Amino acid sequence: MQGSYLGPDFAQADIETRLTAAGARFEVLSEEALIARSAAALGSESALGWFQGRMEFGPRALGNRSLLADPRRADMRNILNQRIKHREDFRPFAPSVMAEHAAEWFEVGGPSTSQEFMLFACPVKPDRRNRIPAIVHQDGSARLHIVRRESNPRFHELISRFHARTGVPVVINTSFNDSEPIVCTPADAIVTFRKSGIDALFMDDVYLTA
Repeated sequence: MQGSYLGPDFAQADIETRLTAAGARFEVLSEEALIARSAAALGSESALGWFQGRMEFGPRALGNRSLLADPRRADMRNILNQRIKHREDFRPFAPSVMAEHAAEWFEVGGPSTSQEFMLFACPVKPDRRNRIPAIVHQDGSARLHIVRRESNPRFHELISRFHARTGVPVVINTSFNDSEPIVCTPADAIVTFRKSGIDALFMDDVYLTA
């Protein structure tokens, strides 16, 4: 299995039509500009909705219907649980890490495709835990998602830009939802964005602010 991006996707024109009908304020950006702006927002400790391409098929958001945030903030877990996800404070969040740097931050063991699907926990290296406190469980582990450029190039590039800004090749990645199933359509994403405390929404080549 090489990936779980087997769900529906939406044409750029359809996304823009739905946003216009919803009265949303948005900008259409080049891929370069969109990734640069989203990386800057993450580096400024914002929480982002990240919606691109085909939806994931399976139990985890893997960078196509995700909420992303900065793992360096110890209080980000509470911010996401209370302000955005509206769920219990003890609920943890997972890290998405660039494949090239995974072994520097996590005890990944031998190579396994399963690490790309956010299904298993592994120890965070002790000397790295204070750098990414928002994703470390009480036992020092994290439910890891390794991101390879060939499987999700845009998401990988976003993490790479965040790494260049912060020295951390890891972002918080949780499912794009708020007390409901994960968003599927652009309309779902707009509703969740507007009713939660998400700071910005990046939807394919669109940057949505309100």
